[in-house]
Amino acid sequence: MGKISPVSAKYIIHSTIDIDGVVDTPDVIGAVFGQTEGLLGADLELRELQRSGRIGRIEVNVDTKTGKTKGEIIVPSSLDKAETAIIAAAFEIIQRIGPCNARIRVTKIEDVRVSKRTFVVTRAKELLRDMIDSVMPDSQELADEVAYSVRVMEVQEYGKDRLPCGPGIDDIEEIILVEGRADVLTMLKHGIKNVVAMNGTSASQTVIDLCRKKEVTVFVDGDRGGILNIKELLQVASIDFVTSAPDGKEVEELTKKEIHQALRSKMTAEQFQQEMDSSSRMSQQPQRSFNKQQPQQAPSRFARPPMQGQSPPPSMANGQPPASSSRGAYPPPRSRAAISSTEKSTFKGMLDDLIGTRGAFILDEKLNILGKVPLTELVPTVNSLGSGVYAVIFDGSVDREIVQTAEKSRIKFLIGMGTDAKLGASPVQVLTAEQLA
Repeated sequence: MGKISPVSAKYIIHSTIDIDGVVDTPDVIGAVFGQTEGLLGADLELRELQRSGRIGRIEVNVDTKTGKTKGEIIVPSSLDKAETAIIAAAFEIIQRIGPCNARIRVTKIEDVRVSKRTFVVTRAKELLRDMIDSVMPDSQELADEVAYSVRVMEVQEYGKDRLPCGPGIDDIEEIILVEGRADVLTMLKHGIKNVVAMNGTSASQTVIDLCRKKEVTVFVDGDRGGILNIKELLQVASIDFVTSAPDGKEVEELTKKEIHQALRSKMTAEQFQQEMDSSSRMSQQPQRSFNKQQPQQAPSRFARPPMQGQSPPPSMANGQPPASSSRGAYPPPRSRAAISSTEKSTFKGMLDDLIGTRGAFILDEKLNILGKVPLTELVPTVNSLGSGVYAVIFDGSVDREIVQTAEKSRIKFLIGMGTDAKLGASPVQVLTAEQLA
């Protein structure tokens, strides 16, 4: 009998056999050929199909226990799908093997090509993973080593204090003043060369002289130490702009995108000084954070666009708060405003824009943005505006303090990421991101 090559087999018939008695493998094979002979016609005669190599060798594996025989029959086939299915179905007509009753059941017809494709895909994944693990890191390390050596070569020294800096500082009109050598390396890595390091927490005479000759932007870490460095420079040197890394991050940790965002959000030294003075005056008033968790991509603390499009109400012309605020009296009870579909869509879009910014939009009745402020300045800003605010949208959780502020200012809507406040009969309509979805 001919034997089909495993390479040329397209399908494999898997079937189980259950015999009420003890038989051997030749008995099973003889029953398969004998009881299917002449059943399917000359074209599908098993013996002829084996001779032509279209059906492979029939493999029978049996095991006898307690007077019964069980096992499996495996038949490779290079016939088409329909012919292979007919051959498989013919096996199930066998009811006796030798003197014993038997039952044959085809469990599956395996497409060898699918199995081979599955193997190819699985093996290709393993090879690609090995390639990435073994080849790519070596190439990356080589590139990093070369790039680092170039950056180190670019680091120069400036002045008698030998401050780390980029090349050609004497020929550049605008410079960026950072805190240390690691910050200089990070800036050079991302293609920013007009950078000089203070090389310490105190401003040296070289830094003071440099600030007098150049337009200087101070770029510090996003921590208390960075703020203290700016305050010291404001006292001893002439600086033009200030900015910082996102809260909790250092300049040397930033990506190229974060560096450019911080530099775009710089503010003048005068603005910074005014904000520090304002914070000092407000430090006596307790304030609570709306959200304890800071986002990973927090913007620079100096990114505070000015309020726009609204003049202060008449009661603020002399710098005094509105009469109702100064007396602390609540306005008469009001019913909550109903939200329209247009308002809901507008609020949702603005709230999505604020995600991760820790900021707040202040809107008028026409849904125009009067201004955007940091979340920490929302309450005092709303108090200072008095009336005229229709809605406030902010990246934080609505708590009782902001609700009370909104009630005093007769604000119709507060929209936040969530809420911790028990509103009761408050006339302010509080909406969350989940409600707007």
